Order: sequence, then C-alpha cells, then structure tokens
Amino acid sequence: MHDPNRIITETLVENGHRLTAARCAIIETLITSGGHISADELANRVRQDAPQIGRMTVYRTLDLLCELGLIRPIYQGTGAAHYILLHAGSHHHLVCNQCNKVIEFDECTTHELGQQLSRQFNFQITSHLLEFHGLCADCMPFKT
Repeated sequence: MHDPNRIITETLVENGHRLTAARCAIIETLITSGGHISADELANRVRQDAPQIGRMTVYRTLDLLCELGLIRPIYQGTGAAHYILLHAGSHHHLVCNQCNKVIEFDECTTHELGQQLSRQFNFQITSHLLEFHGLCADCMPFKT
C-alpha cells in the first residue's frame, strides 16, 4: 500500500518546497480526513489542533498540492469543492444522482484506455479521476 504522507512530503521536497510545520499539519489532517474534505472543513480541523495556522495557509497549501498533482478538487453537487487524494495517480467514484452518495473503489482497468488516449491525442497522462453517475442500491426504484 502506498503511504500518502510519504508520497506527499517527498513530492514537495523533490519539487523544491519546504516542509513547514503548518504544511505537515495540513497534510496530516487531509490524510486523516480520508481525503474527501472541503477547504473550509480542512481549515477548521487544522485550527482545532493548531490555531496559529491561518485559512490562507490552508488554501495556499491546497493550491500547491493540486499544482503538484497530489490532490484534485471535485464538485459533486454540494456547492463547495471537496479535495481528494490521488493515490497512485488515480481515484474512482460511483456517484448517486439522487442522494449524492459517493462510493469509492480502487479497481482500475483504464490503463489500456489511457495508453490509447495518449497515442491518439499525443498527450501524456499523469493521473486520472474516474466517476460513474447513476443510482445507488437505496435509490433504485425497483431493487433486484
């Protein structure tokens, strides 16, 4: 299993960014949240343990982690962006159109598709976010 903390901190250092105490606290809180959290929620949680860390520091850190391809903002009908960790460069969801339930899954069979798209469009793919939208078992009108 990949250690997200190690991956994030190594990527920051490899790209010439400092590992400040504030960044470490933000990264740890992001990871322990399960990686699905809004910027405001993250800022509130970080400030519970480290009240000296300002909201702008949280927002700048989120921007930096996005820029480095370690997290992505997603919008699933909740208004605010939620940030997700990209474990091993990918992330996958099933999203219910009725109740907005999100089911994560790790299985990824898109490697061939990624290679095909890379060749077809002369595009280097570095990560992906895959979402399927539909109805969860609780929202299906006729359950089988």
